[in-house]
Amino acid sequence: MSALPPLSERVSVESELPPLAHDDVALWRPATTDDIDAIMLMQREADGVDHPDWVTAREDLADEFESSHIDMATESVLALGHDGRVVAFGHSAVGPGQETRVQSYAFGAVRPDMRGRGIGRQLLAWLSVRSRQRLAESSKTLPGWALVYAEEQNHALISLAQGLGYEIVRYFTKMERIVAEPIPEIEVPADIRIVRFDESLSESTRLARNDAFRDHWGSQPTVPERWAQFVGGEQFRADLSWVAVEETADGPRVVGLALTSINEEDWIAQGSSSGYVALIGVTRDRRGQRIAPACVTALLTSYREAGIERAILDVDTASPTGADGLYTRLGFTASTREVALVIEY
Repeated sequence: MSALPPLSERVSVESELPPLAHDDVALWRPATTDDIDAIMLMQREADGVDHPDWVTAREDLADEFESSHIDMATESVLALGHDGRVVAFGHSAVGPGQETRVQSYAFGAVRPDMRGRGIGRQLLAWLSVRSRQRLAESSKTLPGWALVYAEEQNHALISLAQGLGYEIVRYFTKMERIVAEPIPEIEVPADIRIVRFDESLSESTRLARNDAFRDHWGSQPTVPERWAQFVGGEQFRADLSWVAVEETADGPRVVGLALTSINEEDWIAQGSSSGYVALIGVTRDRRGQRIAPACVTALLTSYREAGIERAILDVDTASPTGADGLYTRLGFTASTREVALVIEY
């Protein structure tokens, strides 16, 4: 099979970004780290409308400003109202782990009281063009995707994205479980140990994650920088994270994982304490051996011991591993959904 031409030859995009001008916006400009707290005030208002059961963590936003693959000076836009408050914010980003595909994302939000006036349309149009420009800068001979994610109930954002050529191609379902309900006991092969995550196993866990997710939709390898942000972040909970380990001639090898992050600010909106199962996976050579459910049940038991009331995760509804069925059997039930909208090149 012949290689694709470089993305720079396949992606047709405007050389100039769309103009930004609106009567309710006093200034459009790139965002800086000095704007993070003001952006968070706007983001919390948007969260309350777009996904009222969880809030954006400041740490996650700060990580975006610190990531080497994002240049906020050229990839972000901040809209300030006449009162100096943030009206809208967004940025584009090209994912750094480009093994089988180059993926460019557009993220953004508009303060709820300023919606329905055309600000979001201008913001998303600008981000969409900037996202495609980044793809067009690539000399790689890989498929290219421009992506927008939206909560299924955010009909306005979905409509705006579809108007710009994005198509819904995937659904991700949030699933929840009450930790107090009975937790099954799962047996694993004799050569497997289920242990708490430890820093000494971090790199092996990253490699296991990359192998486990290689055939998952939209997934590219997690690079060391992004991994360090995740496991080194304030939300990551090593004490509530579990890995499956096999012994090899080169030392312990992680072959399965169930990793936890916790944002206690979510608990106020949810009305109970919860942990988010951020990553679950098994290396492809050890699938079908009950390793994933064993990691999850170890995680649930540690939640119970820590007094965490609910476990939450997101699952691709069309996952080739049949993950949604696995979680249903472990007592998880579906709630809301997120959609992925894509333009393919």
